Amino acid sequence: MPEYGRGIQQMVSHCMTIADAKERLRCAKTIVSTMATMAPQTTDKDDFQKKLWNHLAAISQYKLDIDYPVEIERMNDEASRPDKIDYPQKRIRQRNYGAIVERFTEHLATMDNGHSRDTLAMKVANHMKRDLSNWSIDSMSDEKVADDLARYTNGKVQLDLKRQQLVSDGELLSNRISTSVKKKKKK
Repeated sequence: MPEYGRGIQQMVSHCMTIADAKERLRCAKTIVSTMATMAPQTTDKDDFQKKLWNHLAAISQYKLDIDYPVEIERMNDEASRPDKIDYPQKRIRQRNYGAIVERFTEHLATMDNGHSRDTLAMKVANHMKRDLSNWSIDSMSDEKVADDLARYTNGKVQLDLKRQQLVSDGELLSNRISTSVKKKKKK
């Protein structure tokens, strides 16, 4: 149990080598009291002592031969671990945009012409530009975003950059700078 450290492990190993049963129990009580001082915020719990004795038994791999003052429950490491979560594996055409942008562009390609599609297209395009700015400041041009959006939607959505304005480069950079300053202040 890494939360108790190497010192407790060495104390338990020493305790297991003691021949006298009374002395071994006395040593185990000392180890448990030391373990209790390592986690003082949890000393008010009712089952805290039981937990400590169970941890002592687990550290010794249940080989410490003493008369435990509490009933020892075997800890099963496999049962205490959460189930593995499968990460969805999906091939993304351009990793700098991500799967969300791909899903939005697929949805855009199926929408009818109109105000709602134009509004969503502008939001997706601005998001794409922000994504590009995170990868490389040099590659975040409006033309590249418009070309990529047209390619993603198979030419169904064409941005008119003369009529529609994307987020300005200065605004993106100022947001990145203000965010990094806030992160530094939190540290």
